[in-house]
Amino acid sequence: MNRRQFIHDLAVAGAASAIQIPGMLSAQKMGDKSKIKIVSVDVYPVKLWERSDQGSLPEFEGDFDPNRWRYRGPFAQLASAIVVVIKTDQGITGYGLGAGGSVSREIIHGHLRNLLVGTNPLNVEMLWDQMYTSSNAYGRRGVFVMALSGVDNALWDILGKHAGQPVYRLLGGTTKERIPTYQTVMNNTATEAALKMGVRHFKVPIKDGLFEGEEGKQRIVKRLEDMRKVIGPDSSLMIDCSSRWDNVDYTIEMAKRLEHVDLYWIEEPLSPDNLIGYAQLVREVNSTKIASGEHEYTRFGFAELIRHNAADILQPDVSWCGGVTSLRKIGAMAAAHDLEFTPHRGGSLYGLPLCLSSTRCKWAESFGTNDSGTELMEAMTAPFENGYYLPPEKPGFGTALTEAMVKRNAI
Repeated sequence: MNRRQFIHDLAVAGAASAIQIPGMLSAQKMGDKSKIKIVSVDVYPVKLWERSDQGSLPEFEGDFDPNRWRYRGPFAQLASAIVVVIKTDQGITGYGLGAGGSVSREIIHGHLRNLLVGTNPLNVEMLWDQMYTSSNAYGRRGVFVMALSGVDNALWDILGKHAGQPVYRLLGGTTKERIPTYQTVMNNTATEAALKMGVRHFKVPIKDGLFEGEEGKQRIVKRLEDMRKVIGPDSSLMIDCSSRWDNVDYTIEMAKRLEHVDLYWIEEPLSPDNLIGYAQLVREVNSTKIASGEHEYTRFGFAELIRHNAADILQPDVSWCGGVTSLRKIGAMAAAHDLEFTPHRGGSLYGLPLCLSSTRCKWAESFGTNDSGTELMEAMTAPFENGYYLPPEKPGFGTALTEAMVKRNAI
């Protein structure tokens, strides 16, 4: 290169460096905007159902009452729902659904909040790893992960609002324009109401199990035969056993007795800890699929389910399994092992993003639709139309939650 060419190239380079390219300018502005910090973390145990019986004491008929084995206490399921409220110095507030009630409140106030205040909430993956790792001495499963779920979901809400995008777009967008809902129904009245709203997929909770013997088995068959008549031959029918069968031989027998009602899946017939039993069911039951995972936690727990071939369908709950950060990894694991992925409460605005983005999810469980829910539950329910949930387009999870609403429904 001669001297003249060298000087010319220097001049061109200098001029280029002085030009404000629009994309670069936007990046610089975003760089300033990304210097965002958490200023407060609050948590509220909340009431989601008008019919909630929280606070009532159980009544048992003696020491050997079967209901004593089935009593769930105040810290299980959505009866122990919490909403985490995280505020930032830029005025963005994130709302996250979790569980664990007052126990989770103590964990968040006494532990997790110490790792959050003053940090950048956009580093969601790093914060999840710090919080989870810091719990190794006492957490890893159960109520700790329920608490972590609420925090993580609030962080994703902030991330979406900061980006001006719905969470499902941050996860790669949707693989479907809309997703069918399946409704959990307690009786024929609820079933008929759901049919009128376009629902064509149904799940029935099973109340009878080992304790009820042959009479219980006959009641189960009769209930599901009646249900099949109501919904017709073309609708999907599933059952949730809530671990009440808890015996491999019992479950195999019932699967055979129920072949004529054409079940799509049998959900949680055994204890969540009985991986060997679940593996046997997956091997030996051919008339229907075995679903599990509602009461499993994080990718580590689901790795064991997969390693043991202990489920045909994985059912993590976004408010219990570790939040969206955890749920998306479980979804990827399901896809890698060619398993169905059907998140529990997928029709909530917190579960729906993964239902929409996953290629292994074919329907979303109802949440709020046809339920006697409080305004809080309704504010977290996805847009519904003629049997389908629709992608929400508001930033974050798209809930209608406000801090005043959360406080009105706090327990």
